[in-house]
Amino acid sequence: MASYHLEIQTHRKSPVGIIRSSFREQGKVKHRSHGRLTGLPLQKLKLLQAAFRGDVLPKNDPNALQTFASKEYGASFAVLHFAKQLGLHTTLYSRPQQWVSDCLAMIAGRIIYAGSKLSLSHQWKNTALWELCGVEGAVDVDIHCYEAMDRLLERQDAIQHTLAAKHLADGHLVLYDITSSYLEGEYKESELVDFGYNRDGKKGHEQIVIGLLCSKEGCPVGVEVFRGNTKDSTTVMGKITEMRERYGLQKIIFVGDRGMITSSNIDQLKDIEGLATISALTHPQIYALIARELFQPELFDEKQIAEVTDPEDLTLRYCLCRNPETARRETATRKRLMELTQVELDKIADAPRRSLPEKLGARVGRVLAKFKCGKFVQWEVREGRLHWKIKQEKIDAEKRLDGCYIVCARNVSKEAMATNEVVVSYRKLELVESAFRNFKTVQLEVRPIYHKKDDRIRAHVFLCTLAYYVQWHMIKRLQPLFAKDKEGKNRQWSFKNVIERLKCIRREKVRLSGVEFQTVGTPEPDQEEILKLLGVKLK
Repeated sequence: MASYHLEIQTHRKSPVGIIRSSFREQGKVKHRSHGRLTGLPLQKLKLLQAAFRGDVLPKNDPNALQTFASKEYGASFAVLHFAKQLGLHTTLYSRPQQWVSDCLAMIAGRIIYAGSKLSLSHQWKNTALWELCGVEGAVDVDIHCYEAMDRLLERQDAIQHTLAAKHLADGHLVLYDITSSYLEGEYKESELVDFGYNRDGKKGHEQIVIGLLCSKEGCPVGVEVFRGNTKDSTTVMGKITEMRERYGLQKIIFVGDRGMITSSNIDQLKDIEGLATISALTHPQIYALIARELFQPELFDEKQIAEVTDPEDLTLRYCLCRNPETARRETATRKRLMELTQVELDKIADAPRRSLPEKLGARVGRVLAKFKCGKFVQWEVREGRLHWKIKQEKIDAEKRLDGCYIVCARNVSKEAMATNEVVVSYRKLELVESAFRNFKTVQLEVRPIYHKKDDRIRAHVFLCTLAYYVQWHMIKRLQPLFAKDKEGKNRQWSFKNVIERLKCIRREKVRLSGVEFQTVGTPEPDQEEILKLLGVKLK
């Protein structure tokens, strides 16, 4: 009876397995070839060779099958593959370079692991991320992170130009907003880090200001880091100049948050040909229009948006809106602050001893500054005593405007955009706010920032922007998954949970009868659905 075996030939460029049988004929051992196995790595050929011998899994040998070196694989492979689908690798640089792969590792790592660059470099034992990006073994944070960040920053203008060309077009809405992010430690020599209006509520921390530019759909296309004490309005002119000169956009509908289009920059902006702006007015600007008797507060309505054209400038359209939820919140907040103010002022007024006017004035000033209710209080000091009363007419006038806001459109004709469309366009700034939430808390954790060099701070923020760019596109692809999700306690899917499910797909090394090879876990149905929506097939 013939016996079959696999002969492995390794003298060729690629190993080849030859299936042979041995038999006796007239007392002599002879061999016959039955086929060839090509295209398989040597380890798999050895495994098949062992199978032909029948000793793949010997009985009663606990060491015959071993798994080891288990690493996260699914999330890293999926995010990296998806980023390459977007063409991000060639956007970073046109030719394959190791620093580009290192940046892709940091971009994917920001989505999957967040944390510092040092902590990501230490993940090499736990994840296949760095190996998929061409780094075998231990990761050197200086070479594979910091030096790569320096190269990335050199390419920022070119990268953003490519993204703008892909996602922006003449005449389209462009969304722009700024936020702040605090830093840890001291930055005495920094030209970026400074104290300013802190949107994080972190008192005593210096900060930077981040300006983010997005398409009308909310896709990020550009980011800039400003000094921590920078005001919103001072960044607008430079950003519009950037869009026109760097990105080649001659017709722009610039959408910015309230206070960005101010008296300090309006004269410059209104003379720019092809520029239209949509923003919201500040409360002082609203009061100024009411003082001009341009409209009455009764025009603000919860259901119907009224529109008024400025008779002194026919290019200005004011869309009057009212949000009932905001109105209730503002009314309740003012009531609570007035109650706290009243308690503190009564303590001062009922003090058993008289006091100097200067001391009483200082105490009153601190109370009114703390609760921001000075405009509602009339007070004076007579004979060492505080006398005060509430300006009820001021409170009533303020209450009439609770929840009211005005969206102002300049150089946007009614033919190009109806009243409701103007308001909807302004509300699209919520997409930029969503980006900032992802930057700060939800997924990417841009803060706190520990980098000490200004260029590294800029590169860190740019990396987070590119990570959000990938995440934004992933979320779009995953909409069918989110759309069919349940609600309340039965709700299963969020972007974070998608990443966690993909992280459960692991790659392991297997030792089978002395033969070692790698294997990737088989995705479960829900993981398979995620991968299919992302257009990713595991290798």
